[in-house]
Parts: sequence; C-alpha cells; structure tokens
Amino acid sequence: MSDRIPRNPENDYSEEMAQQRRDFVSEKTSTTFDNVGHYSIDPAATAGNIENFIGVAQVPMGLVGPLRVNGEHASGDFYVPMATSEGTLIASYNRGARLLSESGGAKVTVVDDAMQRAPVFVFDDARAARDFGHWVNENFDEIAAQAETTTNSGKLRDIQQFAAGCLRYLRFNFTTGDAAGQNMVGKATFVACEWIAANYPGIKRYMLTGAMDTDKKHSQLNTLHTRGKRVIAEVTIPNDLLKSRMNTSAEALFKARSINQVGAFMAGSHNTGAHSANGITAIFIATGQDVANVAESSAAVIYADVDEDGNYYLSITIPSLIVATYGGGTGLPTQQECLNLLGCNGAGKVRKLAEIIGATVLAGEISLMSAVLAGDWVTSHDALGRNR
Repeated sequence: MSDRIPRNPENDYSEEMAQQRRDFVSEKTSTTFDNVGHYSIDPAATAGNIENFIGVAQVPMGLVGPLRVNGEHASGDFYVPMATSEGTLIASYNRGARLLSESGGAKVTVVDDAMQRAPVFVFDDARAARDFGHWVNENFDEIAAQAETTTNSGKLRDIQQFAAGCLRYLRFNFTTGDAAGQNMVGKATFVACEWIAANYPGIKRYMLTGAMDTDKKHSQLNTLHTRGKRVIAEVTIPNDLLKSRMNTSAEALFKARSINQVGAFMAGSHNTGAHSANGITAIFIATGQDVANVAESSAAVIYADVDEDGNYYLSITIPSLIVATYGGGTGLPTQQECLNLLGCNGAGKVRKLAEIIGATVLAGEISLMSAVLAGDWVTSHDALGRNR
C-alpha cells in the first residue's frame, strides 16, 4: 500500500474521497474515526478552504447575549456565537454582556483600517537605498495604480519606509473592503514591485516580504500603526451595578488595573488586558475567520478611570483585529449561519462584525477582572470547567 494520501485530481472534494482518506489513515495508524466523518456540510463546499479533506473538527458552540452594542455600524442587541472547548468561558462573557447592557451598552468605534505587505529592496549601500526611498515617494501614484490593477476592492493608502544598512523596507498599507486581505495585498504588492524593479535602476534584488508585514505574528508596529481594523470599545459602568452584579467596586477595579499595567510591562506583554484572545478566538472559529490571525488580533491596550460620580470607565483598544465577512472561511455553511445570526454576512458588513467583536471582548475583560477581585475565578472554573 502506498504511503501517499489518496487524491483525485478530477474531483477531490467528495464524500467518496473523504472516506477513502479516512480508510487509508485508519489502516496506516489503526485509528478509528467515529466522529470526524459525521457532518452536515457538503465536502464540495470546502474547496478552496482545505486540502486532503477527511471530515470536520466539531468544536462546541454557545451563545452570549443579549449584548447591547452602540456602534456606528452595529447598533442594538446581539446574540454572539462563540465556539470553544473551555468551560466557564461562555458563562463569563455572558455575565459581562449583561453588565454592559445594563450599563447602556458598549460604545464601539473602528478608527483605522489597513492591511500590509512589506517587501524589502537590496542595494549596494545605504545611500543608494535612501535615494530609492525618495523615488518611491515621488512615484507613489503610479505605484498605487499598478497595485490596484489586481483588485476591485483593494486601495493602496500609503507606503511606510524603514531603513537598515543597504536595505529599504516598504510597508504597503491597503484598505481591503470586506475581505481580510492578506492574499489580496500580496498579489497587488507583487505587481507593484515588478513595476518598480523594471523602472528603477540599481536594485540588486527584492523579496516580496521582508517580515515587516508581521503576517501571523504580533509586533509593536501593528500596535502603533494598525493591521486589520483598529477597534476601540468603551463603557461607563455605575459603581452600584458593579457592587450588586460583580461583587466589586470601581475603586477596586481601578487599583487592580494599575497593578496589572505594571505586571504587563514587566512581562513584556503585547496586551495590558486580561484575556482578549479568548473571545476573539471563539468568535473567529464560529464565523470562519483565519484563526491564525489571533496572533496579531489578540494585542490590546486597556485604559480605565473612575469618573467624578465614582463610576468605572473602561476601554479596550484592539489595534490589529483582522476580520472578514467575505471570502475564505466565511463562505462555509456553518460559519455563514453564524454570520447571518449577527447580520454580518456579505458585503458592507466587516466593520459591523469588528464592532460586535470589540464589544464582546470588553464584556470578557470586565467579567474576568471582577471575578479575580471577588474571588470567583477559581471556584467558577471548578464548577463549570471540569468534565473529567
């Protein structure tokens, strides 16, 4: 028996081929598949999303809500689908959603939008690289025109430049419509770079990425300059509500926030909050986002204050939330249902989805920090998070 995984170049996305591959690996490894092969979607729907399809990973999904969102694109009460295997997570976010809603809702704003590809050009020396940078600035309009020939929705916003030795890094910043856009901007930047290489003498070579686009990894550059959507969610919570619902107070939360800021600084963390990755990942799985983008999307900056009336102001800034409502995994049947639940399926909905995610993350932050202060964190996990 061959060691090669069975494939059919004519029709590889069929139940017959999925079964052949399950049988193949069962024989090779003596593994049984009692659950992987049970699913409701048509394997043909996965073309473009997976290769060597054998079945689905069935992650439990729960609902959080109603969550009141006061956004510019998302306005009203939402029930948020979240897919996770971590007990207590949904309960905690649900508790936070109730608190936010009773406080009037989360005010959410998308303040910036950019997706990058960052090629690097190599020259003989630093002066040649510097002069090239001037030429790029002078020829931006033509570079943008070349890049935008490859896409209907992508627009080149600007090009940031960074110098090191004889190298010149160009960080192309695009807006990408309702797509996350990594593939879109990669293709557009490649065409632009080919035009640059053909029209500027002295380039020794270039690479389409010099790693300053920080694809699938966090960087401080993203925190400062945005990757994906830059989302800010904020709320002012009455102190009496914190006492009655969360068994804590505005003063206690504010003091804890100051202590945690120091701890995050000492740890070198890219997130001064509690656990934004939890909510982001769970919504990403449910709505068909590229889950690896949590590496960038989980960065966060928390700011808190106590107002003159003793109420608690809390905000979270998510500087690199990479989301889509069109393309990629958003077209899978299960994920389409979840996007429909949020009213975020299709064109013109990506900022609405970003605002809902921002509000959900804020709900999780206030719930977890309150649980830590009230002494409920460990007991809640003991009660809800143990199934063995």
